[in-house]
Amino acid sequence: MRSDEKEATSPASRVLQWTVATIAVAMSLYHMYVAAFGPPEAITFRGTHLLFAMTLVFLLYPTVPKGASAWRLVDAVLLVAGWGFVLHIFLNFDYYTNRIIYIDELTAWDKFYAILALIVVLEGTRRVIGLALPLTAIAFLIYAIFFTQVKFPVLLEQLYLSTEGIFGSTLGVSASYVMLFVLFGAFMERSGTGQLFMDFAMSITGSSAGGPGKVAVISSSLFGTVSGSAVANVMVDGPITIPLMKRTGFRPPFAAAVEAVASTGGQLMPPVMGAAAFVMAEFLAVPYAQVALWAAIPALLYYVAVFFAVHFESKRHGLAGVPKSELPRFGAVMRERGHLFVPILVVLFGLLLGYSAPLSALVAALLCLPVALLRASTRSGITWTSVLGALQDGARNTLAVAMACACAGVVIGCVTITGLGITFTQAVTAVAQDSLMLALVLMALAGIVLGMGMPTTPAYIVMVSLLVPATIKLGAIAPAAHMFAFYFAILSAITPPVALAVFAAASLAKANMWATGWAAVRAGAPAYIVPFMFVYEPALLTIGDWSTTITGTITATLGVILLAAGLFGYLLRPTSWWQRGVLIAAALLLIKPGWITDVIGIALGLVVVAAQLSTRRQEQIEASARR
Repeated sequence: MRSDEKEATSPASRVLQWTVATIAVAMSLYHMYVAAFGPPEAITFRGTHLLFAMTLVFLLYPTVPKGASAWRLVDAVLLVAGWGFVLHIFLNFDYYTNRIIYIDELTAWDKFYAILALIVVLEGTRRVIGLALPLTAIAFLIYAIFFTQVKFPVLLEQLYLSTEGIFGSTLGVSASYVMLFVLFGAFMERSGTGQLFMDFAMSITGSSAGGPGKVAVISSSLFGTVSGSAVANVMVDGPITIPLMKRTGFRPPFAAAVEAVASTGGQLMPPVMGAAAFVMAEFLAVPYAQVALWAAIPALLYYVAVFFAVHFESKRHGLAGVPKSELPRFGAVMRERGHLFVPILVVLFGLLLGYSAPLSALVAALLCLPVALLRASTRSGITWTSVLGALQDGARNTLAVAMACACAGVVIGCVTITGLGITFTQAVTAVAQDSLMLALVLMALAGIVLGMGMPTTPAYIVMVSLLVPATIKLGAIAPAAHMFAFYFAILSAITPPVALAVFAAASLAKANMWATGWAAVRAGAPAYIVPFMFVYEPALLTIGDWSTTITGTITATLGVILLAAGLFGYLLRPTSWWQRGVLIAAALLLIKPGWITDVIGIALGLVVVAAQLSTRRQEQIEASARR
């Protein structure tokens, strides 16, 4: 499992455990206070957030795991250095705010702490999420120092003493938005909402063809809105859904693929999406609710495609569902646990009514445990330790995003000060030769490659810095270009050769990694086409008139269903090879915006339906004759 997805290691020392717990609780309470009463000045808020995160990282992720205690001296030095570069700004705040950036010369201490900040942030990020992002940041630093005319002190000033580097807007997003929503997720987990999601899905689809697979799709989409992590979603849902799918006849690679693809889509699901969605709102200077609205139809198309992939595969192989006698009843589930949906509804309506996303998340988080206490069926196990546990989980689960955002600030600072973004935009435009489609293909490949080595958020940030401007220059509107980058940064989790959600699911299913990877690509195939759809038809992002949005959504939904039918060889009955080809062609025509292609696509789909009905009727006549 990827290092940014696993839990932080628990310290062996009881004193250190209490220290970590106290700091984690303090971090969560500080951010809850800020969400309720408003943040301090930006550099103070972001610096405090980073200070908490670095402290926990160097306490929880030792230089040598389970190594000699002497190695802890290195962690202590790095921890002191981390406190040093943040406190240098805090203790000299008047100097920091009154100096004229890029005009006033840096002091020797400024340069010392700036270099220290780079070392500590890069090392802290490496410990939590691995080498890929720090190495990327180092590559940008090398480019800025040795291949441009930017003077080294100016670069240090950009990265350390401005809000365009380490303390930039990406770290602000982690402090303002991500922390609160991760806390919300932690409180929901402690309140037993995960069991509600599973029972809810089981009661709706468990008995239908391929029921356990459909349960995985629904429960993973619900849990994914809270976790925002594909691998974490797999590890929570997978141990339940994968054995259930295998028990009812699913091949292990396909069972693992369904869970991986369904879990990956959680980052696309409103109202609570992955951390990169909050960064997108910051970059585009729009409310988070607007980003959630843009994501709604693409998320619907994603899950419709996966749901019907499961349905058609199950029908083709005659896979039954779970007997109804073994399933929870929908009415009973809603009576006993349905009230646990209230916090999610609070977030949804809070955003719709115009309240800020952090405040909505705070109120919802505070409601989770009281709501669970309302009924005896959900009250057991809810104590004050649940509150403290949720506060600790919220802080610890934020560490990967906080360090990634600080490190991504180094990349953004280098791109901004060197003008690399403009240079790269010109290069991509030249390669694409004024072709938006070619530029989108390049960005899709870049997103998948970047996502192989780093989490969604930094992968998206790098794409925004280097590639998104080129697609906008070639004609894509800004929201569509950003959503395209977001989509493909996420899809790397199910795309071989490095497909982290697939690896996690395959390990649970005891399935071959490559077989699972290609099954995941096939199950999620429409997801690779949907981003191209909304770039060429922004109505699918609810941008434009509602009539176009409604008709576009209907035809696109038909398209992804027919594509799943063509790929899995079943519609009303098993398909022949020519029918599969026609279904895929019809799907692509329906997915492509435009009423002419929609009409042709519907006509081709009807041809296959008519042929299948005719074949079925002929088989019934022959069966009657034999009787």
